[in-house]
Amino acid sequence: MNKTAIDYKNVYFPPGGILMWIIIYLELITFGMALVAFVYYGAQEPDVFHQSKLQLNPTIGAINTLFLLTSGLFMANAVHFYKEGNIKKTTFFFKLAMLGGFLFLLLKSYEYYTKIDNGITLDTNTFYTFYWMLTGFHIIHVLIGLVILFLTEQSISKNKAELEDVEASATFWHMCDIIWLLLFPIIYLIF
Repeated sequence: MNKTAIDYKNVYFPPGGILMWIIIYLELITFGMALVAFVYYGAQEPDVFHQSKLQLNPTIGAINTLFLLTSGLFMANAVHFYKEGNIKKTTFFFKLAMLGGFLFLLLKSYEYYTKIDNGITLDTNTFYTFYWMLTGFHIIHVLIGLVILFLTEQSISKNKAELEDVEASATFWHMCDIIWLLLFPIIYLIF
């Protein structure tokens, strides 16, 4: 393959495939618009948003951030080892990445439980409507990501995975990281 063909492939076929990147851009635009609305309504009801934010536990949010970022690092290692042909290390890092996702969900479930136990629901106020909708939509993405990681890891274990499959699953997983990196500071820290 000559250099021109390689450059062409890199531009038009990014890691994970162009369709995955279109999905990611659409998801980021969707979350971005919701966050803009969150900030807009926060400016309309600053006291409600500030008092509501004080009821959140930023330590839980920070720990969840560490879970997802560490999981993303494990996913990057899995792709690296797959490219080197080391299936044993690839599947090991896939499992670690999934563990990070499960830990995120476990801690988020605890946080949700405490909110519900304190009577804080979707209709408590505007802040919590956004909180439940944004974090809930993110959880759906994490769940889908875990299914994708599991299926890809199984495919790798059976020696049936292609590099594009591995990269696509990693790309989707990193999207979950990026979305959380947008949600965490805006919801937990700014107001």
